[in-house]
Amino acid sequence: MEYFCGLDVGMDETAVCVVDDKGEVALEVAVVTDPETIRAALAPYQGRLRRLGHEAGSLSPWLHPELLKLGLPAVCLETLHVRAALKAQRNKTDKADALGIAHIMRTGWFRRAHIKSAACYRLRLLLTHRRNLKRKFLDLENAIRHSLKVFGIRLNRVGRGGFAQAVREAVAGDALVSELIDAMLNARAALWKEYCRLHDLVVRLVAGHELCRRFMQIPGVGPIAALSFMTAVDDPSRFKRSRDVAAYFGLTSRRWQSGSSIDVKGRISKAGDGDVRRALYEAASALLTRYRKKDKVKTWGLALAKRSSHRKATVAVARKLAVIMHAMWSGGTFYCGDPDVAAADVSARAAAKDRRLLGVYA
Repeated sequence: MEYFCGLDVGMDETAVCVVDDKGEVALEVAVVTDPETIRAALAPYQGRLRRLGHEAGSLSPWLHPELLKLGLPAVCLETLHVRAALKAQRNKTDKADALGIAHIMRTGWFRRAHIKSAACYRLRLLLTHRRNLKRKFLDLENAIRHSLKVFGIRLNRVGRGGFAQAVREAVAGDALVSELIDAMLNARAALWKEYCRLHDLVVRLVAGHELCRRFMQIPGVGPIAALSFMTAVDDPSRFKRSRDVAAYFGLTSRRWQSGSSIDVKGRISKAGDGDVRRALYEAASALLTRYRKKDKVKTWGLALAKRSSHRKATVAVARKLAVIMHAMWSGGTFYCGDPDVAAADVSARAAAKDRRLLGVYA
């Protein structure tokens, strides 16, 4: 007899449920969220345990590899798929969720979630903290701008460099407001300093990474887009086709089909990593609006914009950039946007740009 296990993982406690191949419950218990404790609870079934499933979550990058090291057949499940499968339950409890996940593992109706490498998670943490600092910095700056509107002070044409000085001069006549604004400006300056520190670290890492430098050969793709794409994909071999990457990042349209009379294609799904999707969109926008040289992707995007709209063309170019970057990664090739340039010239240009990047960001 074979057994299947479902884990509903919590920060402190994990609900464990084991069912046999006929669906009969063999074990229901709550244990501390620790790999060794979970293995001890499953010790009577470990020899005949076929699959052990748990949802992807904040603890998955740590818990999943540890379970595999202990010899448990762990499978990380896609959260949206599990949530949709468990909606049929009348009551949502940790015990019921563990039972539902165990039945999902027994029937085999699940989708695996990819667990990235530890090095990849560290790079993603750098991007996440850089983004958080930037958002907090902008929140403080906008709060300062909004608070000054009460006194009729509007800072419309003030750049980031002269912002602090302009604000201090505007409130110099009011002692209380000047003191309050000074505290906000000091906090803003501290956030900006630390943000620049993390941004410089990103640029240095990208300059020393050969794959990211190849991505940056594409017009519009900068350090953030290159590193975000690389860390989100992690392993290019898990995609059978390069065009599957566009759907993975939510850049393909939704589809609703029922019978022969209903077949609706909607807007893009916006599934997957939103930061990568935004980075690709910004890269596509820069390619279409700022890049002045000849490029076949740009030409294709501008032709699409004339037929449809600029926003739809930008999304389409972002989708194509994702496909191109994955193909470059899988095949070890370089980007050539100008069809009139020979392959030798492409390699020479790529090498020259690599030397410039390494010299500037060393």
